[in-house]
Amino acid sequence: MLIGAVAAPRTDDAALTAAERELDRLASEVARRAASGTGTGTAGTPERWAWALRDVLGARHGFHGRAADYDRLESSLLAAVLRRRSGLPILLSVVWTEVGRRAGAPVHGVGRPGHFVAGVGDPAGHRLLVDPFNGGVPLSPADAIGSPGAAGALETVSRILNNIRAWAATRPEHSAVALWALDLALLLPRHPARLRLERARLLVRRGEFIGGAVALESYAEVINGIDPPAATALRHEARSARALLN
Repeated sequence: MLIGAVAAPRTDDAALTAAERELDRLASEVARRAASGTGTGTAGTPERWAWALRDVLGARHGFHGRAADYDRLESSLLAAVLRRRSGLPILLSVVWTEVGRRAGAPVHGVGRPGHFVAGVGDPAGHRLLVDPFNGGVPLSPADAIGSPGAAGALETVSRILNNIRAWAATRPEHSAVALWALDLALLLPRHPARLRLERARLLVRRGEFIGGAVALESYAEVINGIDPPAATALRHEARSARALLN
């Protein structure tokens, strides 16, 4: 929600509250569906919860992904995904996770390489893996082999921000998006140090030559003890950035 608020600064509390209420409403539907006498598995089992989530979110409300979603920034913004019923795999998995949590279901995100999915059940025991991007269809046992455990909140947020940066990287006119995505990623308790270098170079590309040069020099100091030649090269890069002011 906060990523979306940064992406759209005019987002007000009412819009965020509406998104939260939509998650609550969907969760109430899932809880009622899971408690009904129909469906796969017995009450409280991963099979029953997965069926109820798929029936409500995938079939009844049409949450799924499209190839075109990869070309849209709003596919990475939760409030927009709730409104459009479509988005990237990781955002749709967040919808499943948050709706499931509110309904009392054991749902978690699973950061498979290249395609985020949702797990229903015990991450260390019996669980089903489903693909919210495809409406919640279950993964086959063969596809599920080797899948990691539950993705934590920080991992999920980091991957969402990585997706936004990747989207902006091929669209130079949206360098401001890349910058705020980097700034948010740098606020996370754990992040790759290279993000500081990426941000410094982005500032230079945006014409913020002094800020970029200062950031390059700062990063050079960080790596000087482990890679002096690279640090020297970065200092040269910083001087070149300052020279662009002329």
